[in-house]
This record gives sequence, C-alpha cells and structure tokens, in this order.
Amino acid sequence: MTGFRCNGAVMSVLSIHPENPQPRLLRQAVEWLQQGAVIVLPTDACYALACRIGDKAGVERIRRLREVSEDHHLTLLCRDLSELGVYAKVDNTAFRLMKALTPGPYTFILPATREVPRRLQHPKRRTVGMRVPESRVVQELLREHGAPLMSATLHLPGDEYPLSEPWEIEERIGRLVDTVIDSGAGTLEATTVIDLTGSVPEVVRHGLGRVDFLE
Repeated sequence: MTGFRCNGAVMSVLSIHPENPQPRLLRQAVEWLQQGAVIVLPTDACYALACRIGDKAGVERIRRLREVSEDHHLTLLCRDLSELGVYAKVDNTAFRLMKALTPGPYTFILPATREVPRRLQHPKRRTVGMRVPESRVVQELLREHGAPLMSATLHLPGDEYPLSEPWEIEERIGRLVDTVIDSGAGTLEATTVIDLTGSVPEVVRHGLGRVDFLE
C-alpha cells in the first residue's frame, strides 16, 4: 500500500475483502475521505467514484474525470431508506417501490431536500440520485463514515462499458484518484436508474436491476 497525498499525486490501493471487510482498512479509507480524497470503490454493480458530500473540489474532480456537466445526476450512496429520507422527498408510492428494491443495483431520481447542497442537485429540476447498494464493503464504509457519500459510475468517456477490474482502474486512472478499494472484479453493468418524480416510475437507464415488474 502506497502513501496518500490529497491531490492525486500519490495513489494508494486498499485490498478489502468483499465479504469480511477489514475494519482497519475501512477506517483508513474514511480518514482519507475526510481529508478530501476521491476514491474508487466496489458496489453491487460496477465500480464507482466517490467523495464526501460536502467536498466541492472532490465533486468537481469526479465531474472532470467523467466529463459530465452539472445536468448529469450524481448519486448519494446511503446505508438504508431512513438515511435516504433525510436527503430526498419520498411519497408513499415511491417508498413502497424502493423498499422492495433496496438494497440492490438501483438508482432512484427523487426531489432533493435542503440537506443536499445545491451544487449536487440537478440545476433545473432540483433532483438528486439516491442509492442503497447491496455491498458489504460499501455498507461498512458508510457505517464507519457516518454519512452518505457522493458517487458516480466509473464509466470513462468513450468506453463501451464501466471499468470493472481493479488492475485496469489503477492503470488507467491511478494518477487521477487518491485511493482504489480493490475487492476483486466488478460487473460490466451500471445500476438501473428509475425516475420517481412523476406520476408513474420511469426507467431512464436499463442496468443490472430488473424492471419487468414495472411493465
């Protein structure tokens, strides 16, 4: 494991077990996040980029790496629906659907509450992406951190699929992030994105999560 310096100049790899995450390494990752790190972490779908919610510089780095504008929804990684409810406005219909699908490989577009910084909301719709992943590593990391993380799929511009192999992630963007959490190969699929702001759920991206129940 190499050292960490919060500007991307020195990158570290944390090899964390996918089913039995080592508490010491999780604490190290959280310490770096609190110092302003942009990290790569495994999820129940593909790998993702993440930083603290209040880390303006980290969010800007993620947007630059992904080459996306402010109109592109970033996603809050939450531990559970009660935490999600702090950051999004959820009616009964949306809650029932999310309860059936979480934790799992789904991202939900919801109206943001005032707890979400304006720069993290869609500039016109005032919405935000929300997600409760079924990943032991992410769940334990969020528990240790004590708050959601801002994230984006690790899908680089021009690539057909998201990055899924830690060695390739390190090789291609190792100098652009601060930490890679290596928990083995991920999938080549992103989450399914469901917009819950309208009168009926709308699937805006077909991904790993099934949607046949909405038809």
